[in-house]
Amino acid sequence: MAIPSQRLIDELRSIVGPSHVLTDPAVTESYAIDWTGRFRGATPAVVRPGSTAEVAAVVRVCAGQGVAIVPQGGNTGLVAGGVPLAGEVVLSLRRLDTIDAASVDVAAGQLTAGAGATIASVAAAARAAGWDYGVDWAARDTATVGGSIATNAGGVRVLRYGDTRAQVLGVEAVLADGSVVSHLGGLLKDNTGYHLPSLVCGSEGTLAVVTGARLALVPRRDERVVSLLGFRHVQQALEACASLRRCLPSLEAAELFFADGVALVREQLALPPPPVVASVYLLVECADHVDPAPALAHAVDSIDVDGAAVAVDPAQRKALWRYREDHTEAINAVGPPHKLDVTLPQDELAAFCSDVRALITSVAPSSQVWLFGQAADGNLHVNVTGVEPGDERIDDAVLQLVVDRGGSISAEHGIGTAKKRWLPLNRSEAELTAMRAIKHALDPQGILNPNVLL
Repeated sequence: MAIPSQRLIDELRSIVGPSHVLTDPAVTESYAIDWTGRFRGATPAVVRPGSTAEVAAVVRVCAGQGVAIVPQGGNTGLVAGGVPLAGEVVLSLRRLDTIDAASVDVAAGQLTAGAGATIASVAAAARAAGWDYGVDWAARDTATVGGSIATNAGGVRVLRYGDTRAQVLGVEAVLADGSVVSHLGGLLKDNTGYHLPSLVCGSEGTLAVVTGARLALVPRRDERVVSLLGFRHVQQALEACASLRRCLPSLEAAELFFADGVALVREQLALPPPPVVASVYLLVECADHVDPAPALAHAVDSIDVDGAAVAVDPAQRKALWRYREDHTEAINAVGPPHKLDVTLPQDELAAFCSDVRALITSVAPSSQVWLFGQAADGNLHVNVTGVEPGDERIDDAVLQLVVDRGGSISAEHGIGTAKKRWLPLNRSEAELTAMRAIKHALDPQGILNPNVLL
């Protein structure tokens, strides 16, 4: 890829305005490091367009000079998919944060959001219209629509609503030559050829730069209850989760975590002891139009549980959720972690939780292992601290174990740079060839996020 020239920088300034082309290393530094602090790069410029037309013009100019681009949203990714590790220009989409009230279709349960709109702002707009948004996770106040589409983010409510791909009805995107494709009508039935939203979703910015999306909304259910359940071992918790899924249509979240993680969260963030003391925890949330607490209580009475705490009012619910959602912040406070977001078959998950700890300890005896994730969909977040950022022995061992157990090396954060050398573990050569062909067809110069995924 070409090195950006001063002429290019000047052209970019003429497109987006001088104040929106950042070149001071002290300013651009925050755009060139991933959320974990493990991956650090550098960029000659951060460009902050304010419209789809400006994005198209920026891409067109960069394509004309063969300059590589890394699209970036809230920069909350965990696989170094949105940072310029090879000196690319950063295309920050944070200014594309509009959610036009006129775009909210109350009858259809849809809205159109800019790529820079946060997940929290989408949810707020949906709730204001009497609906809700089905995708949610702890980084909701920073993570953006564009980033969630790029990584096909899942979050904590996948078991009820599915991942981001299930919510995306249409996209507006800029292709590698600067042309714009826009299909935001929101028709639920539209069998007119290839479905670009599904292709772009999960492509990590390698096929197009998403500038906006038409999103499906879900019914707003204000009656909620959260329960923290305690167990002696993982299999007991997973059997309880399966039982709850069978008998509770209102179940939205089922989060698995462990006593050592809770202790770390308490230590780092000064939280009080949890109301339940256990080795393994399952945090569940139910939501309905009527109070779901009686149904949850009845369901909990029918399972093998060592302790339970229930919260109905918002403050108490939030307090229980902190024991799970604050894991990421607490782990990061220990040091840059190796974060391995993986999926296991349900019948392998319990054994994997034990085996992966032993495996990591055998490879790096001084390391610490922190596990948490979504029990209902087999998504486990393996976090390892006390290992040098560039030491990939842990990554290699864990990801090989995942594949040996029939799992996926990435559940929802994508492949990025961090996992790309292990992609052949999950994808055949025929699949990789097909992916490369698609990439070449849409981005023949290879300027869109060229150092991730493939």
